[in-house]
Amino acid sequence: MLTRRNLLVATAAGVAASSFDPSADAATPANILVMAKAIDSIVGAFDPAQSYETANNEACGNIYRKLIIPDPADANKLVGDLAESWQISKDGLVFTFQLRRGVKFDNGNELAAEDAAFSLQRVVKLNKTPGFILTQFGWNADNVERMIRATADHTLELTLPVVQAPTFVLYCMSATVGCVVEKARALANQVNNDLGNEWLKTHSAGSGSYRLVEWQASDHIILEANPHAAVKPRIPRIVIRHVAEPASQLLLLQKGDADIAGNLNADQLKGVAKNPDVGITKVDQLNSLYLGLNASLPQFQKIEVRQAIKMAIDYDAIADNITPNVWGVWQTFLPKGSPGSISDRPFKKDVAKAKALLAAGGYPDGFDIVLDYYAHSPYAEIALAIQHDLAAVGIKAQLLAGETKQVTTKMRARQHQMTLMIWFPDYLDPNSNAQAFNANPDDSDAAKLKLPAWRCHFFDKELTEAVDRAVKELDPEKRMEIYAKMQLDAMERSPFVFLMQSSEVWTTRKGVTGVQLGLMPDYTNYSGIAKG
Repeated sequence: MLTRRNLLVATAAGVAASSFDPSADAATPANILVMAKAIDSIVGAFDPAQSYETANNEACGNIYRKLIIPDPADANKLVGDLAESWQISKDGLVFTFQLRRGVKFDNGNELAAEDAAFSLQRVVKLNKTPGFILTQFGWNADNVERMIRATADHTLELTLPVVQAPTFVLYCMSATVGCVVEKARALANQVNNDLGNEWLKTHSAGSGSYRLVEWQASDHIILEANPHAAVKPRIPRIVIRHVAEPASQLLLLQKGDADIAGNLNADQLKGVAKNPDVGITKVDQLNSLYLGLNASLPQFQKIEVRQAIKMAIDYDAIADNITPNVWGVWQTFLPKGSPGSISDRPFKKDVAKAKALLAAGGYPDGFDIVLDYYAHSPYAEIALAIQHDLAAVGIKAQLLAGETKQVTTKMRARQHQMTLMIWFPDYLDPNSNAQAFNANPDDSDAAKLKLPAWRCHFFDKELTEAVDRAVKELDPEKRMEIYAKMQLDAMERSPFVFLMQSSEVWTTRKGVTGVQLGLMPDYTNYSGIAKG
């Protein structure tokens, strides 16, 4: 049990577990930061070659460093992290990185280019769930050792099998799979040639501000300061407690058993907004909420019907009344803050126009449809609002609630009619979402690419070709122009109704400062957090 007494005696080497003494009522120790968050989604644990969920990606972003990262002030720019400089050959095939000298892992060993080469190679060789972020360039287990290699102690060279847009390659290097692990430690702990995968799930070998001390699934994560970090964290130890219910998180915050609550809902945030003892920090993360219309249904094959649904919904009413401070209106497949996104909002509730579009599409009297959605708040309330708005134009939506995995599995099997879903990009480059929602080169059941466009039987030759053209465009400005047009075309004719984008909101006790939230979980930085 992680009681208050345990916290008081827990130092750099201490061991902690699950819960605080609920009867206590005082602040957490000055040298320990306690976060109350939902962290039960973790599957791949903390090996950056396998980490693929929000909570573990966020931790990996603080345990490890990458070659490059997006500029925290402007995600359209990339800056060096471990790399102090990089060059790209004229033919676009060879990327050469010069690494900083003097960077140390948490055991004091110096980081070298061979560690970076090994880290990227092992992502490709292991080919776990996020491995595609690197294998999509054409790297595989047979060619990766000659195409990713250290050419000097602090020089790393990446060679592509085929030309790809440089920005595409670089942004993928800034994903969690780009984290650099210590080669010697990973290999010293490998079992059955797993390159240290099993060991790195519950241990760390990084050069970030923190190192992993302990993880207990669906219970807690404990991090402690890396004594050799280039950026020294202001808090020596961080305890992240799994607290599923927002109400429980708020109670812990109020009692002093937590310094930060990570998942308060809109009503709770409204309730604490004027409390001088509570701080609120938020950032628009790249989470999108959308309706997916299955284009195998006759009505959804009509662009006019897709447009009618987009014109039937009262976006602002949903955001203002159901999800204030948590979800805001955003209507394109590239979320606000991601490179290449546009801010156009062509859709607003217009019952007359929606009815006219339905009539033009051959459905003047509307139709019946089944709407799948996640059975918890706020998605249940949003589904009700959408049902009400659609009814006003003649579309009768039968609501069908399900667990998150049930709704997701049904859509992945293409068995849905209309579904309310969340999507988060796999990496910051616009290709992640552009491909997901617009590329469907093979609509058969045997297709290799089974992303949302495939799941909704959406084939648009022009958009599919635009995705491929954009990922190969070497000129960054021309590339962003392709994405701008792609977004406008998709809003006009795709079967995806983008509703809102989420904000990551952390609620803090008085005196907690320095919270820096990122566009993606692994860009959230713990090192500057302090307690006054």
